[in-house]
Amino acid sequence: MSALDLQFVRSQFPAFDEPTLAGQAFFDNAGGSYACLPVIVHLNRYYHQNKIQPYHLHPVSQDAGRQMDESHDRLSGYLNVLPEEVHLGPSTSQNTYVLAQAFAHVLQAGDEIIVTNQDHEANIGVWRRLQERGISIKEWRVDTVTGQLDPKELDTLFSEKTKLLAFTHCSNVVAYINPVKEICAKAKAAGVWTVVDGVAYAGHGFPDVKDLGADIYLFSLYKAFGPHLGLMVVRQEMALILGNQGHYFNGEYRHKWFVPAGPDHAQVAAARGVIDYFDRLHDHHFERSKDISARAGNVRKLLQDADAALLPQLLDYVSQHPKLTLVGPSDFRKRTATVSLLGTEQTPQELATKLVKQGIICGAGNFYAVRLLEALGVDPKTGVLRLSFVHYTSQEDMKQLLEALDKAL
Repeated sequence: MSALDLQFVRSQFPAFDEPTLAGQAFFDNAGGSYACLPVIVHLNRYYHQNKIQPYHLHPVSQDAGRQMDESHDRLSGYLNVLPEEVHLGPSTSQNTYVLAQAFAHVLQAGDEIIVTNQDHEANIGVWRRLQERGISIKEWRVDTVTGQLDPKELDTLFSEKTKLLAFTHCSNVVAYINPVKEICAKAKAAGVWTVVDGVAYAGHGFPDVKDLGADIYLFSLYKAFGPHLGLMVVRQEMALILGNQGHYFNGEYRHKWFVPAGPDHAQVAAARGVIDYFDRLHDHHFERSKDISARAGNVRKLLQDADAALLPQLLDYVSQHPKLTLVGPSDFRKRTATVSLLGTEQTPQELATKLVKQGIICGAGNFYAVRLLEALGVDPKTGVLRLSFVHYTSQEDMKQLLEALDKAL
């Protein structure tokens, strides 16, 4: 394996050649990454050549359906799940809403669901609404200083009535990586199903969902170099319990069970472009291999190592600056490259405004993690300044950011 070839990587993202983005350092990846070239090519091709109803008799229609099927096949391989376990809906928020409706018909009054106050609201609110149906909600709460969850607390939260645990792979604000495999194993031993929100994690490397042991795993492809879709893995056993949520006559098509509104044909067809990019990335840095698991693991490590090479610089800067407060762990090994911070003299919005004027694309706000910010004593109305990057971020980008922070402070 060679070090990440950043020139090759950035050549796979047309945004880096876009004149309107010239001189801009992109640090808002947690809100949505740049799309890789294969995704854009597939999407453009579909709208040019295949914009008719897929799966009908005409060759163009059949080709459209083939492209959509290929996306399920290719994505499932990198996630180590079955193609029919991959569901591509409009967003993660919509996918969790469908899930909650499905669980509403499985759970009974008095059953318990455990949610956290660390998650994005997409994996909290839909479950809390089930209280209207007599479902009891328990909250697994973060440490009010660190924002972290303690898995040991589940030992007291679990009861004979607990049926479901919804938690995040990593927070989109504090960025701490939760021990998902450990938590899922603990839940399984207690007879509890798990729904894991991986939105803030997947852009830093697709997980091996089978190895994690989650019953349901969700993330947003548009935050992982793809089109604006929410990807949801529902393991076979879980799907059979929840049942078909789509039209009754589509029951034989498992991948349609949890996408009741129907798929966005073009974007589903384009989704396979993410794996095209990962394959290109792999073959540029490693010997070619037909072992999908090995390929996925190599790419995952490549992405995570790239993050780890830059992350300490930003964490050290924020931790040591007297006018900044880091929100989340300072140890880069325990987190992803999403760094939230507070200014001691300026609001997040004031800091973001100054950074934007210096060519730093960033965000400020609550990022739909209102409950977490409240637990940490942060006003959700102002929220935090969030600086997030992925493997295509360069040392020059980081230098531009740190210099911009110097001027802003």
